Amino acid sequence: MATIIIDIKDNAELKLLSEMLKKMRISMKLLSVEDREDLGLAKLMKEADKTKKVSRSKVMEKLGRK
Repeated sequence: MATIIIDIKDNAELKLLSEMLKKMRISMKLLSVEDREDLGLAKLMKEADKTKKVSRSKVMEKLGRK
């Protein structure tokens, strides 16, 4: 199974697509802004280089803490 993500521009478009998908018996799920951010973060984490290690002090330095 595949997933399609569609950016809806207004409520009229959302209503039209929702009704069409319902008639076609295709399930859908609305994502909140927070859900979308979580998906983006998960994608970045998956693509991150996990072969290198960074010390705690370097991380804290980048965060502006010591």
